[in-house]
Amino acid sequence: MKRNEFMLEICANSLQSVLAAKEGGADRVELCAALPEGGTTPSFACIRHACAVEGITVNVLIRPRSGDFLYGELDQEIMLQDIAAAKFLGADGIVAGMLNADGSIDAAFLKKCVQAAYPLPFTFHRAFDMCRDPFEALEVLEYCGCNRLLTSGMRATALEGIALIGALVEKSRHVSIMPGSGINAGNIARIARETGAKEFHLSARARLESNMLFRNTGIRMGGNPDVEEYAVQVTSKEIVRETIEALESL
Repeated sequence: MKRNEFMLEICANSLQSVLAAKEGGADRVELCAALPEGGTTPSFACIRHACAVEGITVNVLIRPRSGDFLYGELDQEIMLQDIAAAKFLGADGIVAGMLNADGSIDAAFLKKCVQAAYPLPFTFHRAFDMCRDPFEALEVLEYCGCNRLLTSGMRATALEGIALIGALVEKSRHVSIMPGSGINAGNIARIARETGAKEFHLSARARLESNMLFRNTGIRMGGNPDVEEYAVQVTSKEIVRETIEALESL
């Protein structure tokens, strides 16, 4: 594939990751916080600084908390205000997702969010992978004016969900289908070839050791045993470049 035939989006958890994504040659970032929890809305200052970086598009995740995607009145109010804040700070796009208790897309709230985001493009995220019927959900996204869908094909990884992703690409009329979850330089060419997708989402993260000299290893700040206290995960410009090269080899 020629470089202008595909878009690479990096899930960036910090300003450092945004800068690495740009240096590696990515087209766009989805800016978020708390990736071990599936991602939440980043801070005001993080959005402002990321949007000031020239040469890369910044879409901002709007998610008020971890857990499910069933949002009550208070959650919804927070999300609408966060959309307004992201627009004010210079975001290029908005990313969000919401479901009803029965597993259908919450079309009423989705419409409000798309309208609040306008004229910015709106990406519906992997809440889609938790819905009851993917093709019914795609129709709702089309009807509500979504521009893009991030999905792993309702499986743990996009590689496992190739069949459904390909079917969604074929069926979609206006929504760009963007595979995500577990994508890397070793599998992106196959995913592109077998799905027909033109946009791809990955974190391209690498472990960065902490510079702390004194370390209290007897306590943990959080309850997730997989999250290290003395290391952080940041986007690697080298991994971004390798992934782009893998697509260009098609």
